[in-house]
Amino acid sequence: MKNIVLSVLMAIVLLAMAGCGSLAGVPGGHRPPGEIARSEKQRVTSPDAAEADLAELVAGNSAFAFDLYQALREGNDNLFYSPYSISLALAMTYAGARGETERQMADTLHFTLPQGRLHPAFNGLDIELARRGEGAEGKDGEGFRLNIVNAIWGQEDYKFLPEFLDVLAENYGAGLRILDFMNAPEESRVTINDWVSDQTEGRIEDLIPQGVIDALTRLVLTNAIYFNAAWSEPFEPDLTGDGTFYLLDGREVTVPMMRQTESFGYAEGEGYQAVELPYDGRELSMVILLPVAGQFEPFEGSLDAERVDAIVKDLAHRRVALTMPKFEFEAGFSLREALAAMGMPDAFTGAADFSGMTGSRDLFIADVIHKAFVTVDEAGTEAAAATAVVMVELAMPEEPVEVTVDRPFIFLIRDIETGAILFVGRVVNPSA
Repeated sequence: MKNIVLSVLMAIVLLAMAGCGSLAGVPGGHRPPGEIARSEKQRVTSPDAAEADLAELVAGNSAFAFDLYQALREGNDNLFYSPYSISLALAMTYAGARGETERQMADTLHFTLPQGRLHPAFNGLDIELARRGEGAEGKDGEGFRLNIVNAIWGQEDYKFLPEFLDVLAENYGAGLRILDFMNAPEESRVTINDWVSDQTEGRIEDLIPQGVIDALTRLVLTNAIYFNAAWSEPFEPDLTGDGTFYLLDGREVTVPMMRQTESFGYAEGEGYQAVELPYDGRELSMVILLPVAGQFEPFEGSLDAERVDAIVKDLAHRRVALTMPKFEFEAGFSLREALAAMGMPDAFTGAADFSGMTGSRDLFIADVIHKAFVTVDEAGTEAAAATAVVMVELAMPEEPVEVTVDRPFIFLIRDIETGAILFVGRVVNPSA
C-alpha cells in the first residue's frame, strides 16, 4: 500500500491543526502526579503575529515535513506521521535552546523566524485553524473533531526558568505537570501515556516505551492531535468491492476498493496524477498523489515542499471516476537518529545547550518519539498522532576508584538475595 502513503501524508500536511491546553507555571512543593503548576501567565488569544509570519511558518513546516519524509522513506513499509505534531513538540523544546543547539534546530526544522516571532506565529496559526470544521460531521456520525493539545511534564522540585514556562503558557497552552521521574519513572511514563490516550480518543496507546523514562529524566514535552472528519462526498458502501492492488515488488494483493464518480480537484503531470478529496465543510482535504506505474521511487525521491505546493496549485475541478482502497494502519518512530542526521546532532549529546530552560546547560534530548494512526473508509478519515520529546539531565561522571588485582586475593561466591556464601577461595599465584 506504499503508493497511497503520499495521500495520507498530504492529508496531514493540509489538515488544519487547532488546539488548546492548560497554563504553564513554576514547580514547587509536593503535588499529586500530573497536577498542573500554574503561573500568572494566560494563553494569548490575540497574538501579535503578522500574516506574513504565519505564511513563513507554514512554508517552513512544510519544508521540514518533506525533509523528514525523505529521511524516513527507506524500505517498503507503510509510512504515516504528523509533521505538525513533531514541529509543535520541537518548537516548545526550541524555546529553551541557545547557541549552536538553537542554530542547528532552526536549520533542521526550518524555523526562519526569530524566537520572539516564531512562538506567537505558532499560536496565531493554532487560533486561526481552530475555526475549522464548525458544523461539519465526523466519519462516525458525530461532530467533526480536530483536537490538538500540548503539555510539559517536569520533575518535582526541579527548577525551570519562569520565562521559558511563560513562553509555553502564552503560545502553546502547555501546562507544566508535576511528576517524580527520579523515584517513580514507570508510574510517570504511564501517566503521560494515559494522557496521550485520552487526548487521542484511545487511538495512540503506549506512546513512550518502557525504559525511555528513567531516574535522569527531568522534562518531557508532549503534543497530541486527533482528527475525525466525514468526506464531503462519501463513498457508497454498496459500490465497495474487492480489487487488485499492485505492490512495489510486482506482487498483487486483493483489498476492498471504494468507488465513486464525482467532481474533484484534479491535476496531472509528468509521472503522476493528483486528486483532492474535500472533507465535510470543505475547509480541509486529502490530496492523493499517484505516481504512474513503475515510477513510484523516482517520484517519491523528487518530492519536496516546493513540488507539492506546485501540484496543489495546479488542482482544478474535473469529473473523476475514483477507485481507491480502504485502509487502516499505525506507525511509530524514534526520531533521534533521523533528526541528528538531518542537522541537529548537538541536541542529543552532552554538547546540547538548553540553558534557556533552566539557566544552565544541564539537559539534553534523550529521544523524540512519535506514533500515528490512520483509518480511511467510505465515510471519511480518522487520524491521530502524538510526539514526546524526552529530556534528561547530564550525569556528572564520577572519578573512578582504581582497583588493580595484581597480588594475592581472596574471593567468594554468594547468593545476593539471601547472602548465603556458596564458595570461598584465594588466589596467591594465578599461573600455578
